[in-house]
Amino acid sequence: MDEECVRACIGLGSNLGDRVKNIKDAIKLLNNPDEIKVCKVSSMYETEPEKVYDQPEFVNCAVEIETVLAPEELLVRLKKLEKNLGRTEGVRWGPRIIDLDIILYGNLIMEKEGLQIPHREFENRIFVLLPLAEIVPDLRSPLSGKTIKELLDECQLFREEVKKNG
Repeated sequence: MDEECVRACIGLGSNLGDRVKNIKDAIKLLNNPDEIKVCKVSSMYETEPEKVYDQPEFVNCAVEIETVLAPEELLVRLKKLEKNLGRTEGVRWGPRIIDLDIILYGNLIMEKEGLQIPHREFENRIFVLLPLAEIVPDLRSPLSGKTIKELLDECQLFREEVKKNG
């Protein structure tokens, strides 16, 4: 990749079929030397579903990439990859073979129809922050200026408070 590269973070999730294989396959297909270079891959974490609870648990992971693609082009590439891996349209927040989301794209803040960067609610989602904290703990959110590690610590403290007081 000779062109100007941007560092971005992608969140991956799967809760249907062989969840780990689905994520590994997606990472393999994501890595394209001309346009996308996978730099770091987190461990995989099993997490409970949010919003729609009557479904299998997810396996989540995050990758840091370098890309020459614009955010809109990257989104198109991710949606095409999901489709190639067997994802079909279903219930929002429902079960899926694979889910690929742009979490961060450099320091960009943008909101368009179908694309919000940083990904909405990422600062409050342990299933996103936990794998990100493993690979980019000191990366700062362009929204709050806090590091991924700080956001994860705050999110976990909040969840502990809710458990204590709930």
